[in-house]
Amino acid sequence: MVPRYARPDMTAIWSAENRFKIWFEIEAHATQALGELGVVPKSAAKALWDWWATNPAIDVPALDAIEAVTKHDVIAFLTWVSENVGEEARFMHQGMTSSDVLDTCLAVQMTQAADILLADLDQLLAAIKKRAYEHKLTPTIGRSHGIHAEPVTFGLKLAQAYAEFDRCKKRLIAAREDIATCAISGAVGTFANIDPKVEAYVADKLGLAIEPVSTQVIPRDRHAMFFAVLGVIAGSIERLAIEVRHLQRTEVLEAEEYFSPGQKGSSAMPHKRNPVLTENLTGLARMVRSAVIPAMENVALWHERDISHSSVERFIGPDATITLDFALARLTGVIDKLVIYPARMEKNLNRMGGLVHSQRVLLALTQAGASREESYVLVQRNAMRVWESDGQLSLLELLKADTDVSARLSDAELTALFDLEYHMKHVDTIFDRVFTA
Repeated sequence: MVPRYARPDMTAIWSAENRFKIWFEIEAHATQALGELGVVPKSAAKALWDWWATNPAIDVPALDAIEAVTKHDVIAFLTWVSENVGEEARFMHQGMTSSDVLDTCLAVQMTQAADILLADLDQLLAAIKKRAYEHKLTPTIGRSHGIHAEPVTFGLKLAQAYAEFDRCKKRLIAAREDIATCAISGAVGTFANIDPKVEAYVADKLGLAIEPVSTQVIPRDRHAMFFAVLGVIAGSIERLAIEVRHLQRTEVLEAEEYFSPGQKGSSAMPHKRNPVLTENLTGLARMVRSAVIPAMENVALWHERDISHSSVERFIGPDATITLDFALARLTGVIDKLVIYPARMEKNLNRMGGLVHSQRVLLALTQAGASREESYVLVQRNAMRVWESDGQLSLLELLKADTDVSARLSDAELTALFDLEYHMKHVDTIFDRVFTA
C-alpha cells in the first residue's frame, strides 16, 4: 500500500487493529455458540465479552512480540487474549483451526471493502449522469480507429461510461455476495471436533453465509472472482481515463482536466497543462489488474489446503482494494470538474469538409437506384479529394458538381443529407435505456 494512493476508510479495513478485532469477534461468537451447545461453560464467552467491553485497545506490539517467538499469528493472538482474560480463555478455539479464523476474517474485510467500493461507484455514477445530461445534445465527432467517423454527442460518450460502470456495480454486488462466506469447520473441514451449528451462529453474527464445503479453507474461486471484478472495474476506469487523455491533446482539445489556480504542468515548460490525473488513473488501473492473475493462481491449492495463497492475499487484498478506492474517487473528481469545450467540438466536427456525412450519401444513392458498389465508388472518389485537401474542399459541393451523383440526387436532396440534427434523433431513446431502464 502506497500512502499517496490511499484513503483512510479503506486503509483502516486492512489495519492490524481491525484484523485482530474481527479475529476476536469470531472467537468470542464461536465460544458463545459452544457454550449454548454445552461444549464449554457459558461463563467462558461472558469472560471474553466482559474483557472486550473494557479493553477496546489492541496491543499490536505485544502481539508482534509473541508472534516473533511462536512464528504463528493465530497462536500469538490466542496467547495474548489468554494472558489478558485469564483461565476462562482456555475454552477459546475449541475444535477450530487457524483457517477458520483467517478465512472468515478475510471474508469480513473483503465485504467491508466491497461496501466502500460500491459507495464509490454510486458517487461516480452520479457525477457521470450529471455531466451526461448537461451535454446530452452537445454535438461532437465520433471516432473509430482514432479517425473521424460520424457525429455523436458528448452526452452519449458519457452515457456509455455510465452504462459500463453500472454493469461494474452489478458485478461487484454479486462478487460481494459470493465472498461474504464463513467457514468454521475445523481441520480438513469435516466438523469432527466442532458442531456445524457453531459455524451457522458465527456466520449469522457476522452477516455472512456459510461455506457449503470448506475443506478447511474457503475455496479460492470465490476470491478469484472478486479480484477479477476489481480488474474489470479498473479496466473501465482506464477506458474513460484514456478518452479524457485523447480529448485533451492539443490538436483535439475538446475537453480537459480542471487546472487549478497555482497548478504547474511542467518544471521546464510553463505553458503545459497535462492530463496528469487520467494518466495516473491509467497506471493505477494496471496495478489493480495485476492482482487478478495471482488470485486466479490461488485457486489450485493442494488437497484440502496449503498456504501458498496466504502471502499472495496479504498483498493483493489491501493493495487492490485501496488502490481501486482511490482511483474511483479520483475519476469522480475528474468527471465532476471536467472542462468541456463545445465550440472546439463543433470546429473539429467540421474539420474535414463534411466527410462525416458520407454514409448518408451512400445510402441515399442506393435508394435512388444505384448499386451499393457504384454508390461507394461515387462517394469515395469525392471523399478522397476532400481528405487529400485536408478538409479545404467541401464534400457537399464536390458531390453537387459530380454529374454521376447529380443524375440521381438533386442539390436540395444532397444538402438535406448533411443535416447534423439527423444524427441526434435517437439520443432520447438511448438515454432512456441507460438512465431509466
